[in-house]
Amino acid sequence: MAAALSPDQNTQRQPGATLSWNDGFLLGFAPMDETHHAFVDCVAALQQCDEASLPETLAAFENHAVAHFEQEEQWMQDTSFPAAQCHADEHAAVLRSVREVAQMLRDGAACQVARELAEALAGWFPGHADYMDAALSHWMSKRTHGGMPVVLRRAMPGIATAASDSSLQAGTTR
Repeated sequence: MAAALSPDQNTQRQPGATLSWNDGFLLGFAPMDETHHAFVDCVAALQQCDEASLPETLAAFENHAVAHFEQEEQWMQDTSFPAAQCHADEHAAVLRSVREVAQMLRDGAACQVARELAEALAGWFPGHADYMDAALSHWMSKRTHGGMPVVLRRAMPGIATAASDSSLQAGTTR
C-alpha cells in the first residue's frame, strides 16, 4: 500500500477502534465538513462489515473517495490553492492503495488485506483532515466569507485534534 496511509499519523484513536465522527473533525467549511462526515461513515462501514459484504463496501468507499477527492481538487483548482499538488498527491496515493486492495480481493487475497486498509484509512484521515484539509478549509472560508472559519466544538473529554491543541497553547482559535 502507498506510504500516504500511515496509521502512526493518528494519535487520537486507539488502533483497532472504529473511526467515528466527532466535533474534533469540524473544519468550518460546511461542504467539506459534510463530505468528511460521509468519509468517516464509509471508513467505519469498511471496518465493521462482514466478509461477504467486504468487496461491495470497499467499492462504495472507493466511489465516495473518488467524488470526495475530486470535489476538493476542484476547489483547489478553482481558487488557485497554493498546496494543491501536495494535497492531490495524497489523494492519489490513497486511491492507489484502495484500488490495489480491491484488485487483491478480486485475485483471491484474504479479507485481512482489506481490514488492514480500513485500519490505515482510519489512522490516516484525522491527520490529513487536521493539516491538509484544515488549510484548504481556511483558504475556502477566506475566499467565500472574507475571513477564517469559526468552529464551535462541544467539549468532549479525550477528544482533541492536534491543531486545536496547538491553537489553545498559542492562545488562538481555529
